[in-house]
Amino acid sequence: MNIKIYGADWCSDCVQAKNFLDSKGKKYEYIIITDNQEALDLVEKINHGKRVIPTIIIDKKSYTNPGINGLMKIIE
Repeated sequence: MNIKIYGADWCSDCVQAKNFLDSKGKKYEYIIITDNQEALDLVEKINHGKRVIPTIIIDKKSYTNPGINGLMKIIE
């Protein structure tokens, strides 16, 4: 499972998503969009011009702020 989280350290939903994946032993790449124009552009493209975080890509499919319940369904 290839997981990338696009977020920011000040975002509580991003922290919760990372903590959840950590608790499940899932490896992921965390990409901070602050001061990262390429990551910011990707997030805006996925979310139709909006900067919604966390934006999570799992096996090339994107999920916009799926929440813990959504992540549970996705990874199981």
